[in-house]
Amino acid sequence: MSRAPWPAPRRAVRMLLDTDEVPSGQSHQGEPWTPPRSSARSSWRTATGGTGSGAPSSPASCAASAVPGAPSTSARRAGGNTRVFRRYGWSALAADYSDTAVAYARQRGLEAIKADLRCLPLDDAEFDLVTALDVLEHIDDDKAAAAEIARVLKPGGTAFVAVPCDMRLWSAHDVALGHHRRYTREELRLLIEGAGLVIERLWSWNVLLRPVAAIRRRKATGCDLEELPGPVNLALSAVVMAERFLPVSSLPGVSLMARARRR
Repeated sequence: MSRAPWPAPRRAVRMLLDTDEVPSGQSHQGEPWTPPRSSARSSWRTATGGTGSGAPSSPASCAASAVPGAPSTSARRAGGNTRVFRRYGWSALAADYSDTAVAYARQRGLEAIKADLRCLPLDDAEFDLVTALDVLEHIDDDKAAAAEIARVLKPGGTAFVAVPCDMRLWSAHDVALGHHRRYTREELRLLIEGAGLVIERLWSWNVLLRPVAAIRRRKATGCDLEELPGPVNLALSAVVMAERFLPVSSLPGVSLMARARRR
């Protein structure tokens, strides 16, 4: 993978829900970016959210166990993206609204806190990078959440955001996941710029798999995320990876991604 196209930061925070919008159970590991490597591991810090609920209104997972109190499939994967950051030399903090996700992240040896993105227990201008992947759509007051992302960023810091795209794809899947909305490009742009951030890039993701997602969503009676057979998963992974090299980011997709910085 290539390195991220922004200057290497020293400290960052990540709020993350990485299982909502990826057809076939693929994770955001196929995102078109790579955390920059650190040349001084002790001085680099990132905070990453777990894969649980992310916001007060969202369920821990649409694939939750039928056993009361049992962890969801999503929560059991808590901290996956945090480990990616650590592998690239960051000191990573995971943040999630789900107690279960936070507990699982801590069991994996990760630094994790319970946090509401509308009111983060973090200092002003503390981080060089904030990521929120499939989080903002779960929050009723997404403007407050976006403002908090901007608040904890240092001047010149970067925000990386992913949200579900296009209300035409709205279905029982969104209801099951506790979504409040799906975003258009203009809505996401206004949200981010309204928080005082400058957008450097705004693009579509999962463009090639949008027809598959649209068909599945029309038939959905609830969450449509499921584990698929290995060969199918590999094939879909190949499609996702191929998208990184094709000029399709301006076309409608399943998700929208944005990279922005604080003035």
